[in-house]
Amino acid sequence: MPKGPQGQRRPADVIGNAVHIAQIATGEAQETTLAQPAKRKSGLAGAKARVENTTSEARKAIAQKAAAARWG
Repeated sequence: MPKGPQGQRRPADVIGNAVHIAQIATGEAQETTLAQPAKRKSGLAGAKARVENTTSEARKAIAQKAAAARWG
């Protein structure tokens, strides 16, 4: 299923998309949005906690393992 610019799900066909837009315009349906600011804030807090709780050697090992999985 196609996704909109903010990751929301959209109908795959043109007519279905037109009906969905008409429903939003008339108030029959609400536009789907994601709570990105909350997710970003949570992710930043987690990243900060991870930096504080791991040593640089441990972070390096984690990054090398991730790179090996990605490119290996």
